Amino acid sequence: MLKIRLRRMGAKKAPFYRIIVADSRAPRNGAFVEEIGYYNPGTEPAELKVDNEKAAAWMKNGAQPTDTVRALLKKSGAIE
Repeated sequence: MLKIRLRRMGAKKAPFYRIIVADSRAPRNGAFVEEIGYYNPGTEPAELKVDNEKAAAWMKNGAQPTDTVRALLKKSGAIE
């Protein structure tokens, strides 16, 4: 099953995240299918960029967002 989830990047104690589509069995920072955006909580205000069309297409094809990513997609307007 495909998941839309966060991939942790950045330095120690200064993380930022890429929003990716990956197999649910893959490790957090392992292989992924496609990158659809990023989230940087370290800036003020937090920076969020998502390709809403790609996110909607992946969800239509059966990819399930995690709870955190679902909240971020609601903020970006990809889902209602």
